[in-house]
Amino acid sequence: MKLGFNSAILNECTFEEVIDYAADNGFSCVEICAWPKGKAARKYAGVTHIDVDNLDVDYIKNYTEAKGIKISAIAYYPNALDEDSEKSGYYAAHIKKCIEAASQLDINMVTTFIGRNQKKTVEENLEVMTAVWKPIVEFAEELGVKIAIENCPMLFTTDEWPGGQNLMTTPAIFRRMFEVIPNKNFGLNFDPSHFVWQQMDYIKPLYEFQERIFHIHFKDIKVYKDRLNDVGIMATPLEYISPKLPGLGDVNWGQYVSALTDIGYRGYAVIEVEDKAFEDSLKSKKDSIKISKNYLSQFFA
Repeated sequence: MKLGFNSAILNECTFEEVIDYAADNGFSCVEICAWPKGKAARKYAGVTHIDVDNLDVDYIKNYTEAKGIKISAIAYYPNALDEDSEKSGYYAAHIKKCIEAASQLDINMVTTFIGRNQKKTVEENLEVMTAVWKPIVEFAEELGVKIAIENCPMLFTTDEWPGGQNLMTTPAIFRRMFEVIPNKNFGLNFDPSHFVWQQMDYIKPLYEFQERIFHIHFKDIKVYKDRLNDVGIMATPLEYISPKLPGLGDVNWGQYVSALTDIGYRGYAVIEVEDKAFEDSLKSKKDSIKISKNYLSQFFA
């Protein structure tokens, strides 16, 4: 596996500073953020380390090659199934720009969300999803680009209530999606932490969907049982959970990495920092990446 990090946590840094940091600290890759330039709609969004609207292909290729760093994927995580058709259309169009950029840069991977209309049922969303995503996946397939969907429910506060803003959240839904969009370039960016707080097995899906796992995230989560006992499972999740650095939460990383080795996963493994304990300064953010790498180094030669 090739260890890297998602660049969103280094939102104050330039593209060059992100790549330099990766090179100087022994990483193999970076999942690079490519949001449209402008104000972020939410935390960890709106980060533009590559501007796909003004892409300098040769410069990016030459810079990363000189530093010995691979870009694991172009990262853009919007809600392409937003109930506002103007927004969803804009998001889908930018996803296609990211796909084109991934092809031009020979990265050939885009990491993103499916999205979801949070006010509609799974069945209703599946119908819309097929209409929106099948053309996108086919477009990517023509360009030789894989689409890796993260399994995050995007349900944390009342802002995303009741259904969350991403449909790709459970094995049952994975199966349905791969039935309606069977293209081999359509798969998962698997993050175990999202299954932990949903009280789901995060190991078994690695075996069942091993052919669809294109990219993985290393992010931990802490479930505070005393808070859960107080507010109940029907509360908004951030009332009883908190994202953590790998090793500081409830994921059993030995079991997770063991399963990845069982299935022969040799792809990109990316640290995603969303731990609020490490957000007070750029130094803290950089330290959080180093701490995560130090912990995970036991699983890498």
